[in-house]
Amino acid sequence: MAFPTSVNDQITDAVTQGNTQILGSSPAIAMGNLYQATAQALANAAHNATLAQQQMYMTSQAATTTGVALLYSLGGATTGAATHKTGS
Repeated sequence: MAFPTSVNDQITDAVTQGNTQILGSSPAIAMGNLYQATAQALANAAHNATLAQQQMYMTSQAATTTGVALLYSLGGATTGAATHKTGS
Protein backbone atom coordinates (compact mmCIF):
# COMPACT_ATOMS: atom_id res chain seq x y z
CA MET A 1 0.00 0.00 0.00
CA ALA A 2 1.42 3.36 -1.01
CA PHE A 3 1.75 6.03 1.58
CA PRO A 4 0.57 9.50 0.62
CA THR A 5 3.36 12.03 0.57
CA SER A 6 2.90 15.71 0.86
CA VAL A 7 3.95 17.73 -2.20
CA ASN A 8 4.71 21.40 -2.04
CA ASP A 9 1.96 23.47 -3.66
CA GLN A 10 4.56 25.43 -5.63
CA ILE A 11 5.70 22.21 -7.35
CA THR A 12 2.19 21.20 -8.38
CA ASP A 13 1.50 24.74 -9.61
CA ALA A 14 4.70 24.74 -11.68
CA VAL A 15 3.82 21.40 -13.30
CA THR A 16 0.26 22.49 -13.99
CA GLN A 17 1.37 25.80 -15.49
CA GLY A 18 3.95 24.04 -17.67
CA ASN A 19 1.32 21.67 -19.03
CA THR A 20 -1.09 24.55 -19.62
CA GLN A 21 1.59 26.49 -21.50
CA ILE A 22 2.29 23.51 -23.76
CA LEU A 23 -1.41 23.03 -24.50
CA GLY A 24 -1.86 26.74 -25.11
CA SER A 25 1.04 27.12 -27.51
CA SER A 26 0.35 23.97 -29.55
CA PRO A 27 -2.08 25.59 -32.05
CA ALA A 28 0.33 28.43 -32.75
CA ILE A 29 3.21 26.00 -33.31
CA ALA A 30 1.06 23.86 -35.58
CA MET A 31 0.09 26.89 -37.69
CA GLY A 32 3.74 27.95 -37.85
CA ASN A 33 4.68 24.51 -39.14
CA LEU A 34 1.87 24.66 -41.71
CA TYR A 35 2.99 28.08 -42.95
CA GLN A 36 6.59 26.91 -43.19
CA ALA A 37 5.62 23.79 -45.17
CA THR A 38 3.41 25.86 -47.48
CA ALA A 39 6.19 28.39 -48.08
CA GLN A 40 8.64 25.59 -48.88
CA ALA A 41 6.21 23.98 -51.33
CA LEU A 42 5.58 27.30 -53.09
CA ALA A 43 9.30 28.00 -53.30
CA ASN A 44 9.86 24.58 -54.88
CA ALA A 45 7.06 25.24 -57.38
CA ALA A 46 8.58 28.59 -58.35
CA HIS A 47 12.00 27.01 -58.72
CA ASN A 48 10.61 24.23 -60.91
CA ALA A 49 8.78 26.78 -63.08
CA THR A 50 11.97 28.78 -63.55
CA LEU A 51 13.92 25.66 -64.45
CA ALA A 52 11.25 24.59 -66.97
CA GLN A 53 11.30 28.04 -68.54
CA GLN A 54 15.08 27.93 -68.88
CA GLN A 55 14.91 24.50 -70.49
CA MET A 56 12.22 25.70 -72.90
CA TYR A 57 14.39 28.65 -73.93
CA MET A 58 17.35 26.36 -74.55
CA THR A 59 15.22 23.99 -76.64
CA SER A 60 13.75 26.81 -78.71
CA GLN A 61 17.21 28.31 -79.23
CA ALA A 62 18.53 24.96 -80.44
CA ALA A 63 15.56 24.56 -82.80
CA THR A 64 16.07 28.08 -84.15
CA THR A 65 19.78 27.48 -84.69
CA THR A 66 19.07 24.21 -86.50
CA GLY A 67 16.44 25.90 -88.66
CA VAL A 68 18.73 28.77 -89.61
CA ALA A 69 21.56 26.35 -90.42
CA LEU A 70 19.17 24.39 -92.63
CA LEU A 71 18.07 27.54 -94.41
CA TYR A 72 21.67 28.57 -94.98
CA SER A 73 22.57 25.14 -96.34
CA LEU A 74 19.57 25.17 -98.69
CA GLY A 75 20.52 28.64 -99.91
CA GLY A 76 24.01 27.52 -100.82
CA ALA A 77 22.75 24.41 -102.56
CA THR A 78 20.23 26.30 -104.65
CA THR A 79 22.78 28.96 -105.53
CA GLY A 80 25.25 26.30 -106.61
CA ALA A 81 22.65 24.52 -108.71
CA ALA A 82 21.52 27.76 -110.35
CA THR A 83 25.10 28.78 -111.09
CA HIS A 84 25.81 25.37 -112.58
CA LYS A 85 22.76 25.56 -114.85
CA THR A 86 23.61 29.11 -115.95
CA GLY A 87 27.21 28.27 -116.72
CA SER A 88 26.40 25.25 -118.90
